[in-house]
Amino acid sequence: MPDADLADGFAAGCSATLGGTVRSLSRLFQRAGIACAQLDARILGTEACGVPAEYAIFKPETPLSPEQIQRASDFAERRLAGEPVSRIIGRREFWGLSFRVTPDTLDPRPETELLVETALSFVKAKGKVHAPLGILDAGTGSGCILGALLTELPKARGLALDRSWAALTVARNNLKRLGLLNRVSFLCADWLSAIGGAPFDVIVCNPPYIAHEEIQELEAGVRVYDPGLALDGGEDGLQAYRIVVPQALACVRPGGLVVFETGYRQGRAVQDLMKQSGPHPGFARVRLLTDLSGADRAVAGVRQS
Repeated sequence: MPDADLADGFAAGCSATLGGTVRSLSRLFQRAGIACAQLDARILGTEACGVPAEYAIFKPETPLSPEQIQRASDFAERRLAGEPVSRIIGRREFWGLSFRVTPDTLDPRPETELLVETALSFVKAKGKVHAPLGILDAGTGSGCILGALLTELPKARGLALDRSWAALTVARNNLKRLGLLNRVSFLCADWLSAIGGAPFDVIVCNPPYIAHEEIQELEAGVRVYDPGLALDGGEDGLQAYRIVVPQALACVRPGGLVVFETGYRQGRAVQDLMKQSGPHPGFARVRLLTDLSGADRAVAGVRQS
């Protein structure tokens, strides 16, 4: 049965309560082979009803209007077509915070939280959690990495940089919603070329790192719904790193940290780029970091004094 027909069938037989709707969505998604069927059903069902997610557990008897049932059906059709839940509801949780996402921004992934963890560990080890640090988020997208860091570092200030005006608008709105706007500046530029060597204590960067020919092999939820500008890393996926590594070296203070997210096959290459960066002094203590699955996920280095 086509996806639209499945969704229509769901709407026709849907219970008029929140609990019944969530159960119907869950069965529908399970039949379609969707991995997190129950979670997706709970999120989309409560979103359609306009109530907090915990209502699905504590208030399943909440009644749904015909309009809300139709909205749940529309959500079901979109999910069955492969659209990620975060794109359907327009937001994604990252570091326990809610960030709006649009077609102009990358959908934040849980594994990207490793950049936040690495930067915070570095700052804590130096005893500077309450210091007036300068943080640069290169390729900020939704602003999730910078937002997470600034919520943890109350005296820090940040620069959100992106080459997309549309993405910067999303980041600005997200950081405003978090009450951080008075500690952030925004710059639309092609990487760090416009900064002119301004000193930062921490630089974080999640650049596009998918090799051009591999983009068509990505799952539809990424290939179709994430912006190509945030995915395409050139012929071998390393194009952005070759540009940003030397720029970051020029823009980070001696003793400051630079941390990049990488693809699972690129960690060693990015590590080599940082080790070979110059002129002296370059990066020291360049480490390859893995995510919870054991895959290469980030590379971090400290500028030598």
